Parts: sequence; structure tokens; C-alpha cells
Amino acid sequence: GFYLPGSYPHRYGTGDPLYVKVNSLTSVETELPYGYYTFPFCLPEDGVKDSAENLGELLMGDRIETSPYRFKMMTNESDIFLCRTKPLSYREFKRLKKSIDQMYQVNVILDNLPAVRYTPKEGFSLRWTGYPVGAKVMHNYFVFNHLKFTVLVHKKEEDAGYVSDGIGNVGMNRKSDSSSSSSSYVVVGFKVVPCSVQHNADSVKELKMYNRLPSSVACDPGTVLMPLRQNEPLTFSYEVSFEESDIKWPSRWDSYLKMDGGAKVHWFSILNSLMLVTFLAGAVLTIFVRSVRRDLASYEDLDKESQAQIQVELSGWKLVVNDVFRVPAKPSLLCVMVGDGVQILAMAVVTILFAAIGFMSPASRGTLLTTMLVLYMALGIVAGYVAVRLGRTIDPTTEWIAISWKASCFFPGIAFLILSTLNFLLWGSGSTGAIPFSLFVVLVLMWLFISVPLTLLGGHLATKAPHIEYPVRMNQIPREIPSQKLPPWLVVLGAGTLPFGILFIELFFIMSSIWMGRVYYVFGFLLVVVVLLVAVCMEASVVLTYMYLCNEDWQWWWKSFFASGSVAVYIFLYSIHYLVFELKSLSGPVSALLYVGYSVFIAVVIMLATGAVGFVSSFCFVYYLFSSVKLD
Repeated sequence: GFYLPGSYPHRYGTGDPLYVKVNSLTSVETELPYGYYTFPFCLPEDGVKDSAENLGELLMGDRIETSPYRFKMMTNESDIFLCRTKPLSYREFKRLKKSIDQMYQVNVILDNLPAVRYTPKEGFSLRWTGYPVGAKVMHNYFVFNHLKFTVLVHKKEEDAGYVSDGIGNVGMNRKSDSSSSSSSYVVVGFKVVPCSVQHNADSVKELKMYNRLPSSVACDPGTVLMPLRQNEPLTFSYEVSFEESDIKWPSRWDSYLKMDGGAKVHWFSILNSLMLVTFLAGAVLTIFVRSVRRDLASYEDLDKESQAQIQVELSGWKLVVNDVFRVPAKPSLLCVMVGDGVQILAMAVVTILFAAIGFMSPASRGTLLTTMLVLYMALGIVAGYVAVRLGRTIDPTTEWIAISWKASCFFPGIAFLILSTLNFLLWGSGSTGAIPFSLFVVLVLMWLFISVPLTLLGGHLATKAPHIEYPVRMNQIPREIPSQKLPPWLVVLGAGTLPFGILFIELFFIMSSIWMGRVYYVFGFLLVVVVLLVAVCMEASVVLTYMYLCNEDWQWWWKSFFASGSVAVYIFLYSIHYLVFELKSLSGPVSALLYVGYSVFIAVVIMLATGAVGFVSSFCFVYYLFSSVKLD
């Protein structure tokens, strides 16, 4: 129930107008949203007007527009004629049939609340957002052309608060003292029951919008009577009733956020997993610390004569002391990936923290995505600083401008390549999920004039920071690395299983939110999971680095990055599993390509973030380890 300042409840007096808005039609079978007025539905009398949309809403494919549905507060109305469309063309007929086959849902909104419908199943009710375009019975198609709306309102005593004009404009209440005792209402619920009814064609020919139908409509959701036929018009109508409710305005989103059956089992499972992973991480850390301390203590307690005698018997990480900080392969690329990974991780942590506090209410559509985008742009200074600082540590002659420029282009370049390819698929299908060209230009300008300068600023600041000196000298001739029992890629891949063990339960809820249209709101749990994920990525990478150093393999740089970054491989494989077993109804090659494309993008994001955590922790560990023992 936490709302930002300025998000006031809209209070309506009896008889005040309420205007319903419509959003894009969506389907879990295609993941391709389409605009409401791309279908043969009724148009408002004063024309279609777009609602103000933020950056996040546009990126998510939301297109909120005005609709012809209008109510009066606490005024029940029935049998309201809306419109009679033109005879359906072949194209419109095929489009409606296809939308019914693909289970497209019509999304309507009142006072920023999406309409919900309830369907009984095995003794309890299932909640759905929106209502289907129609239904298929045997081989016949029927359209839901009559809507039964129920508006839940909470009665409030009038005071010098805020009132609304019905379309979202809020102002101070200026009623006189004589009317101050009157009541006002706030909308706390919005339900819809779709019906398919057959209207008498002759009786509605002369009716105008909002006229009463000559005969009453019996809305029975269990029967369908309005068949879909080519070259025949559709007649739309609606009814509305108001019910007083005990639900208060701050709690009106609670019904939307309730999880499906078995929620307690899910929470219990998550808590058990977190406890188990915390215990395992603590055990691994304890064993590791004892082992290193024992190695250090056993060597440093020796006198000089004993140390000279034991040099021939030295084994493990002590033998690679003069090679451990040797320049890795492709150092520039490593610096850029680590810098971008730190930037992504910082953006994710700050966003989730704000969401967990309550600043990302589901009532504020697109706020989450907008916040992530703005934070990513602003945190370019972090990417530039980390990339240049690491580059200068590896090679003091590194050009900071070149590294900063690469850091500002690397991840945005990958994102542009993947998302623009997917956007062409959306453009080709005519979906509202396609990013408009004007928005593309805005994003490029934001990157060019916000992200790039801040990344260069971060790189410049890194040049002013004190240089990190290695605690040991390097030999001119690299030490030969003995053959390893297992191939490095297999060990690195295996290290990613522990971080994935933390994520996989929460991953199901996140995937359901993205692909099944469910509201994700448990950001407190997600914050805990992210903290544990960072901790385990650090431990897994450090343990793997220590293991390789003990095996006299001094090429630890890239291995430490991919030891934790390999969790992205398992997340991508889980995405494919989710596609096969949870999204069985996903239809069409375009939908499948979109799913796989977005999954690859998410995997790249996670690889960079977790890989940066693993590398930074391993670098600190190696630096500390070889600073703690004096080896000549």
C-alpha cells in the first residue's frame, strides 16, 4: 500500500463521470501485443486519444487509449447500446478468428485498475486479467459483444482532500461548509464478465451510442449466442453496477497481487533453499579460510635456512608467485566486460532495493523499466572507472579514452544488435510491442549524450586514482603449466551450478511474470536472493581460482570471470526448459524466435553481472594472498 507522494486517490461524487481506457490486446500463446483499435471494435464519439505513456510503457508494448465505455459514479445502468460495426471484411473476419484461436485477452482499465474476471474451477475461483475476444465451440466462433462491469467503491466522508474530474485531473476540493458532510467514493475494484448475446438487427439500426436497448439483455457467461460471420456486422453493448466495499484505497491492489494456489508451499520452498545455500556457502568458506591460513602459517613460521631447504619441495600456489599477475589474454576485452558487469549489477541492486522499499508500485506502469534504463545510463561512470582502473593495473600504458569508449559501446552494442533484430520481427507482425523509430532515436540520443560522457568521466577519474602495485615481481619467461586432470571449460561450467541453485526457484516466478502476464511483486525476496547470489558467486570464483593456483595454473583471470558467469548457461537452458514444458501453447516461429532472443539477452546480462562479481572477488583474493607471504 506504499505510494509515492503525488499519487493521490481520485475521489468521485455521485454522478461524476468515469472513463474506461483500453490497453493492447495480449496473449500468452504469441507474446505479440496488438493495439485495441486494430480490431473492429467501437470507437469513442470524440475520437481515439492516446494516454500519456512513459518510456517503460512504450518499451513494454503498452498502448493505453480512450474507449467508448463511460460510467456515472453510483449509477447502475443496463442494456446500454454501444455501436453496430460495419459488415466484417474478410481480413477483419480472419483476424478475429485468429485472435480467438490464440486466446487474445482484451485489457480495459478504470482509474488505473485493470479489469479482472473470475472463473470457477474445482471449488475455487481463478482470476484473470482482461477478458477473451471470443470463444470457439466445436468448429464455430463466437464473439463476446456484451460486457457486464462491476465497479467496487469505498465510501469516504468528504473533506478538504483531493477530487477528480474523472479523467485523471486532480485538484483541491473547494466545497462549501454546507456540502462538506456529503460523501465521496474511491474506486477499489473493477470486474468484468464477458457475454456473447444475439441482438435483434432491426431493433438496433436506429439506435445511437448510449441509447437503451429495446429489450433487456440476459448476460450468461456460460452460453454463446453471437456467431462470428464474414460480411455481417457486430453489435456491442454493456451494463455496469456499483458495489460498496470495505477494501480501502491503499489495499486495492492486494487482490491482483495474490498468488495462485500453493503460495505457502512456494514460500516455504524458497526459504528452505535460501537456508540450505547459506549453510553450504558458509561451510565452503570455512574450509577454504582454514586451508589458506594453514598454508600461510606453516610457511611463515619457518626460519630462513628451513625456507631455503624447502624451496625444492614447494608445490601449489607458492610456485606461481612470479607468474600470477602476468597479463592475461585479451586484457582490453576483460576490462570492458568487468566494467559493464559492475554497471549492470549496480543498476540491478539499486532498482530492486527501491522496488523492495515500495517505490515501484504496480499501479505505476512502466516505472520499473524506466528506472532501470535511467540508472543504467547514470551508472556509466561506474563502468568507465572500473574498466580503466583495471586496465591501468594490468598495463600502466593503457589509453584510458580507448578503454572508456569500448566500455560505453560493448554492452549497448550487444543489446542494440539483439533487440533491433527482434524489433524487426515485431514490426513485420504489426505488433505494438515493436519500439517506434522515434523511440529508437531517443534511446540512441540518451546513450550518446548521457551514458557515453559519464563513462568517459568515470575513466578520467580512474586515471587520478592511485596506481595498484602488484605485491610480487614477474619473471620474463612464463612458467610452464602442468597438464590438468579435467578440461578447464568443464570445471568452469560446473562452478556455475551453485549460483544457479539459488536462482532456479525464484526464476520460475520471474519467468511467469514476463511470459505469463502475472504481476511480480516479491522484491523483498528477490533482494535477498540477489545478495545470496553475489555471495555465492564470490565464493565459487575464489575457490576455483585457489584450486587452479594450487595446481600451478596461473592463468586464472578469465577462469575466475566465467566460474561465476557460467550460471548464465544454466539460466538459458532453464529458459528452453520453460519454453518446452510451461509455454507449450506458444505458437508461431516469430513468437519462438522472440522468446529465444530475449532469453539470450537475459543470459548475456546475467553473465556480465555475475562474471564481474567473480573476477573482482578473485582479484582481491589473489592480491591479498600474495601480499600476505614473502616469497623471493
